[in-house]
Amino acid sequence: MDIIEKNKLLMNELAAGSPQLAEQVNALDWNELQAALDECIFKKDQFGLPEEYGPASYFPLIPENPEQEKLYGQAFVHGEKLIRAGKTAAFTVAGGQGTRLGYDGPKGTLAVSPIKGKPLFQLFAEQILGISEKYEVAIPWYVMCSPLNLEATVSHFEENAYYGLSRENIKFFAQGVMPATDFKGNLLLASQDSLALSPNGHGGSLKALIDSGSIADMASRGIEHLSYFQVDNPLVSVINPLFIGLHDLQKSDMSSRSLTKTGPFEKLGNFVSIGDRVTIIEYSDLPEEKALEKEGDGRIRYRAGSPAIHVLRRDFIEQFASGEIKLPYHRAEKKVDHLDEAGERTTPEEPNAVKFETFVFDALPLAKNPLILEADRLEEFSPVKNKRGIDSLESSQADQVKRAKRWLTNAGHAIKETSIVEINPRAFPSERDILGAEFKDYDFESDLIYLD
Repeated sequence: MDIIEKNKLLMNELAAGSPQLAEQVNALDWNELQAALDECIFKKDQFGLPEEYGPASYFPLIPENPEQEKLYGQAFVHGEKLIRAGKTAAFTVAGGQGTRLGYDGPKGTLAVSPIKGKPLFQLFAEQILGISEKYEVAIPWYVMCSPLNLEATVSHFEENAYYGLSRENIKFFAQGVMPATDFKGNLLLASQDSLALSPNGHGGSLKALIDSGSIADMASRGIEHLSYFQVDNPLVSVINPLFIGLHDLQKSDMSSRSLTKTGPFEKLGNFVSIGDRVTIIEYSDLPEEKALEKEGDGRIRYRAGSPAIHVLRRDFIEQFASGEIKLPYHRAEKKVDHLDEAGERTTPEEPNAVKFETFVFDALPLAKNPLILEADRLEEFSPVKNKRGIDSLESSQADQVKRAKRWLTNAGHAIKETSIVEINPRAFPSERDILGAEFKDYDFESDLIYLD
């Protein structure tokens, strides 16, 4: 008897007395579970690194020749036209909880701005509102939560009147889940009434967009391009004209921003090319000798790292609806509380289970004309991931202040070194909106400057 049949028989037997467990078992896609087991347990050795690959090429942050300078200029204007014509939407992956930060709630509700203490969701909402007002268009916002934080996220928006956005232009939905198994592929129970379930990774966002009706909603609105970003990065440009314009002019199915890594072992996925395909190799999977390779000018070869910022064509995502193309599963070994053979709940001290996750960047090898555009780390990336140290709330707030002061300084305003500055994203969604603006009643010598 194979493992799928064994799991079916056992789970159907256990579910006989539990309506909730029966519902979960009936909802399982057994073919999908078989694929996950094959890729992550039974045939995992066949799904390793490619034999030959090299660093992927990318468009540099600053144009390197007149042709690129002309292209970037055209791309920015084209991107603005697409935004103004209602062809773009924002998409936030917001399934994370604030547990690692010592915060009890959805990560998007965490207060992160340095003066007003605005939550991440508010910063994104105000930026979307500011861009919508600038281009005189309603920009839809799709927010993917986990099954665990969907209700809390929706309640947060209701309590805050959607931060000024129209309710009909925000769509919330939950990503899918996959059951956890032991290392032999046996399903685990979290309780007598439930499988041990966990979110299926950010790659599940593509299927969730389809299953939730979001893609159909985009089609009805005439949306062609979706701007993808994760909830923990308050510096992200949620709708970037240059990026979107370049993506469309190059007829790319899926485009990505890159960051120049601070060192060979920075914890960012590495953009690589395999023949004419582009993909990402996780920082933990890139061999040390590859990570240390250098160019003739001394720069590391694998320097383009992924901050998980993408633009995807709607019609590319639609191709995942039929199941003809799909994302591979990745194995994550985790400690999972479960019922043991005696039916007692046990908390393991070591990893005891496999969780099956898909990653959105695995869509890159399936995409036509994928392009990578370098981003300025100081402008676009300072995530809140850790309680302290690198990528913490403290470091992100410091980076928010530095960027705000830089924008004002570049616009010709003298700011004290000790000042704390915060800029309202609705009033000034980008640095371009600061340049040339007139400020009457602002004391730029103040210790606290909130630009509204």
